[in-house]
Amino acid sequence: MSPNSNAQATRAALAEWLKEIRQDAGLTGQDLADRCGWHKAKSSRIENAKTTPSDADIQAWCRACGAADQAADLIAANRTADSLYVQWKRLHRTGLRRIQESYVPLYEQTRHFRVYCSSVVPGFLQTEAYATALLSSIASFRQAPDDVADAVAARLTRSRVIHDGNRRFAMLVEESVLRYRLGDAEAMAGQLGYLLSAMSLPAVSLGVIPFQAARSVWPMATFNVFDDKQAAVDLLTAQVTVTAPGEVAMYVKAFADLQRHAVYGSRARSLIKDALDTLE
Repeated sequence: MSPNSNAQATRAALAEWLKEIRQDAGLTGQDLADRCGWHKAKSSRIENAKTTPSDADIQAWCRACGAADQAADLIAANRTADSLYVQWKRLHRTGLRRIQESYVPLYEQTRHFRVYCSSVVPGFLQTEAYATALLSSIASFRQAPDDVADAVAARLTRSRVIHDGNRRFAMLVEESVLRYRLGDAEAMAGQLGYLLSAMSLPAVSLGVIPFQAARSVWPMATFNVFDDKQAAVDLLTAQVTVTAPGEVAMYVKAFADLQRHAVYGSRARSLIKDALDTLE
């Protein structure tokens, strides 16, 4: 699906959600219109995704149906329909450097980062050699213009925020991340060695979820939560941005649940050193 069609699908889902709220309240379209002070046709257009509701429309709709607590989630989804799902092909059409730089404003305004990675080392902690291997693979797979060197430099520059004591970085990786080899043995050794040193940074908390952990939560797609306001999820074909408060809260909950499976300190160091020892 194109970004535009996904935005349309999001708006259709939003319209259906509003319709369900009205039905759950036992109201007809006319009842709703009377309570909101507008024509019945407006309710119909909104429910059929022919008219995009304003923030005020959503608030009035929810109040009329006794569902004011759902207004914030609906407004957030409505505001970001065009950016909820964006194909990597679109983001990478001019290369990888620009997308690296686009995150800088978000990183600068965020104070609490939650990062969960199931397949690669978190971008904040990637070395130059590891990032080069990873971004080269991405550029090749997605047939993006080759600006890998510039993209790596931009990634390393934006990652300097981990040295800012005014921010907190809670990071979780599956043990598999330590074992998947990107680049040659030297690049992986440098990357694993950097993880060991990064664990001593005052702003960084790095946990590793062992293979043997008795899990109540399954391994998930990589995601990031920025403060408690926004989450980003990496899919194979697209980047998904989540801003609805209820959905962001689910990612915060997922992170907390995954955290309970992780080991820290000396136990995490032991897993990283074990991975280092297996390198040829």
